[in-house]
Amino acid sequence: MPIATPKQYRQMLDSAQKGGYAYPAINITSLTTANGALKAFADSNSDGIIQLSSGGGQFASGLAVNDAAFGSIVLAEAVHRLAEKYDVLIALHTDHCHPGKVDSFLRPLLDESKRRKENGQGPLFQSHMLDASELPLEENMALSVKIMKECVDLDIILEVEAGVVGGEEDGHDTSGLPAEKLYTTPEDMMTVYETLNPLGRFMFAATFGNVHGSYKPGSVKLTPTILRDGQKAVMDKHGEEAEMDLVFHGGSGSSIDELRETLDYGVIKMNIDTDTQYAFTRPVVTHICENIEGVLKIEEEVGNKKVYDPRSYLKKAEQSLCDRLKRACDDLLSTGKSIYQS
Repeated sequence: MPIATPKQYRQMLDSAQKGGYAYPAINITSLTTANGALKAFADSNSDGIIQLSSGGGQFASGLAVNDAAFGSIVLAEAVHRLAEKYDVLIALHTDHCHPGKVDSFLRPLLDESKRRKENGQGPLFQSHMLDASELPLEENMALSVKIMKECVDLDIILEVEAGVVGGEEDGHDTSGLPAEKLYTTPEDMMTVYETLNPLGRFMFAATFGNVHGSYKPGSVKLTPTILRDGQKAVMDKHGEEAEMDLVFHGGSGSSIDELRETLDYGVIKMNIDTDTQYAFTRPVVTHICENIEGVLKIEEEVGNKKVYDPRSYLKKAEQSLCDRLKRACDDLLSTGKSIYQS
């Protein structure tokens, strides 16, 4: 199946909202991680979201090019082709883009989607994230409105953030901010809804104590009821149809009960990166340790090409990432719920 059309993407989000489940949204940095993600969604019969950060795009472009937007375009185009081989729907998304990177990262991607649309194709990405949470809410919304209008013209959904996801990951570092910044208020959620809803559909990364990075289970103190209370305030004023599509960032260290509680409050997308990074790297370490004499040319020996061939360990890494993402599909209840009809 080719990448989801804008209409199919909206149907995916509708299905998750009505069905009480969420899509894992996995960050990729290479063809190997992309293939692992595609295999996981297909094995799970789950539709899913594959996303790129500016750092991931920069890495994908190579050391000589070092261009986040260009690398993201290259990988996105590859995923468009690879997705044709799978019988699930896949959407492409970009992760945190801060105000200072709008012109260098987000706008070139919008320009590429505009070029594709002019050629009779769908947009390159189905959604983008503008993370202007570092700004006061009024300035955040002003910039969000400006970018959302551009996205709406291209049939692209914009994800925004109000409140701040804590921790540090892939260039997103909010570790020095005070704790109260980690919690979105019902008033914030009302402002976001009333500002953006007149323009079209959007996704909202409201924050409830969640943090980026790696943590032991139970060590992250979440308050999912913040999402419940904010949604209730909005729906009490604007009706049941005003329920927002919420996004959960920073899920590492959260209990399964906390993850699933957020589904009751409108979370339809949960980002996953730290856990799949570890899942990818762990078998590589094991392979190197178990085959150290073959991997290294020790004391002028020739080594063993079969074990230092990158394919020998990257296949293991791809499968391990796949297995971890399948677990995320189970945790978020998307397994077996693809809406794709062959």
